[in-house]
Amino acid sequence: MTDNPNRSTGWPETALARVKALPPWSLLAAGALLGGVLGGAYGGLKTPQYTATSYVIAVPTKKSDPAAALGFAQAYGRVATQLAVLGDAQVWAGVPVSTLRESVRTATSPDAPMVSVTATSARPDLAADIANAVSRSLTRHANATKDSTHVRLLRFSRAVEPTEASSASAAVTGLVGASAGGLLGGLALLVRPRRTPEPAPTASVPGPATAAVFRGQL
Repeated sequence: MTDNPNRSTGWPETALARVKALPPWSLLAAGALLGGVLGGAYGGLKTPQYTATSYVIAVPTKKSDPAAALGFAQAYGRVATQLAVLGDAQVWAGVPVSTLRESVRTATSPDAPMVSVTATSARPDLAADIANAVSRSLTRHANATKDSTHVRLLRFSRAVEPTEASSASAAVTGLVGASAGGLLGGLALLVRPRRTPEPAPTASVPGPATAAVFRGQL
């Protein structure tokens, strides 16, 4: 039995013809649907994350002024995630230093001498414990040098256990995935193969012999 030499090229040509025949909106719909399904699955399968925030405030002593407290607050915000502070915080939080490094973020304000300590965890109670442990350790280290800095660090607000997850829900990730899928579908629509226009029919012109026959019949 001999193979048909045209068989190897028939399938790609048929698939290409089918792609060309698809309506333009089909790529957009397919991309949005696929992106929505993948985004929703990601949001549903991913472990939810919870966030808790604790605040500390720098207070000047009688030998200092508010400007100095503001400057030290900026410095304390930068050292809050250093090993010296996290080493003590791990004892109160009950987690290793590596976990604290990954989950703790700090922020300061250019207008107020305040430092926010934010912790993220898959457990809402652990997120609050980590934020409170780091702010407690930071306050302890800062007040150990208050005689030389003339600035005290006080616990302004304790972190409370969050009641809702801070990570995006499955509905949100599904919408984001649908938007991204629709965008990719639109890009595919721009680069997809175009239909080849059929050539317009042309009128046949009789040859010299046919024209002579016609003249003989007249």
